[in-house]
Amino acid sequence: MRVGVIGLGIMGQPMAMHLHKAGLLAAVYNRTRAKAKPFEQLGVYVADSPADLAKRVDVVIEIVSDAPDVEQVFFGPSGVAEGARPGLIVVDMSTNSPEWAMRFAERFAQLGVEFLDAPVTGGQKGAVEGALTIMVGGKEEVFKKVLPVFQAFGKQIVYMGPVGYGQAMKLVNQIAVALNTIAMVEAVRLAKALGLDMDKVAQILTGGAARSGSMELYLPKLLKGDLTPGFKSAHLKKDLVYALEYAHRANLPMPATALALELYKKMVERGLGELGIHALGEVY
Repeated sequence: MRVGVIGLGIMGQPMAMHLHKAGLLAAVYNRTRAKAKPFEQLGVYVADSPADLAKRVDVVIEIVSDAPDVEQVFFGPSGVAEGARPGLIVVDMSTNSPEWAMRFAERFAQLGVEFLDAPVTGGQKGAVEGALTIMVGGKEEVFKKVLPVFQAFGKQIVYMGPVGYGQAMKLVNQIAVALNTIAMVEAVRLAKALGLDMDKVAQILTGGAARSGSMELYLPKLLKGDLTPGFKSAHLKKDLVYALEYAHRANLPMPATALALELYKKMVERGLGELGIHALGEVY
């Protein structure tokens, strides 16, 4: 299959590179063309627009920041829809919500285009290592068709169910990520206040019952004072908004998630949204 990637940011760039190494990458597009330069040097076609890319591939993978941006890429001027043809498969790998996924799927269906929502988790490290976890919603037969593409950069690939179920699982995942990150940041603050050896603190927190993916991914960076993003605080704040909207609709009290959202809102309000989610201590 010929695959095109739209969005060459923290996650999209390494994902596209793995697709190139697998011999699947046919085209890339990024709003800032300079980010596509490494692919141009490798002989990959750099599209002038999402529509241009869609005309040249069998599978479009898009990974940009939020639903309005995704909608623009898909259905705005020179968007994917303008270059689409029946049989094209479009995969949204950004994080938004089940409603948005269903809306996108319905609009593409009118063009004879198949749609999967397939958000990822694992951060920049997982993308670079080709070890992402991918949660997929859509028709199972379409998922099976695209599975070799996902296997180029994913380690755990799970078919969750119909359209929207990938996004639903990602929101569940983000709650756990946010709360684990708060636990890590506060534990480290207390450990420093108590004068503990931080190497030994890291050994315990990543080896015992407190162990989590957030600890393993972000604790080494936090202890080095490296606050650069593997996943941006502004993006986690956006994901928690979607998650709590569902909780409120279902009348589910989620006080810890509400606290996490307030803390990450403060990150964004203070201009710290571009820092990694492990930089949360900056607002304390």
